[in-house]
Amino acid sequence: MSATLMKKTAAVAALCLLALPAMAHPGHGGSAGFLAGFAHPFTGVDHLLAMLGVGIWGGQQRRGWGQPATFLGMMLLGALAGMAGLTVPGLETGIAATVALVGLVIALALALPNWLGMGLVGLFALAHGNAHGQELPATAAACGFMLASVVLLGAGRFLGQVLAERMLRGAGVALTAAGVVLLGLA
Repeated sequence: MSATLMKKTAAVAALCLLALPAMAHPGHGGSAGFLAGFAHPFTGVDHLLAMLGVGIWGGQQRRGWGQPATFLGMMLLGALAGMAGLTVPGLETGIAATVALVGLVIALALALPNWLGMGLVGLFALAHGNAHGQELPATAAACGFMLASVVLLGAGRFLGQVLAERMLRGAGVALTAAGVVLLGLA
């Protein structure tokens, strides 16, 4: 990786980390409607980066929509569990780890067998869904964050298909770095 690309990657990572005060779980002032649910994945850097990363990784592999569909289905299951009051121990650490891991697989251009990749993103999605379900335990909010997730996964998938491999790997490095910082804060 060239020095210029490394500097640009570091700048992108630093800009992403400016959103840390808006971590995904700041509370929502009792608002749990569709708009609060839709905004939630965009206002939490950990959810935003993880969903974009899963989409990028899927686009980078060019394997179809299996991984994004798995992510959405498992996120819904995790959300339903969260709405029912089931919690996952170490949830914030797990969510931060998903950002670092998805960044790593992008940076390494890791092409896992399809079943393993879908299993991995399914585990990521359970954690993210559980957090969403605990924070916004209303059906309207769930519809909102599911739609926002479709948008983020689709945008990531598009980027994964159109960006040059060097840029994708740089984005993976930036995601990994952001995930490591989030792990330190979890």
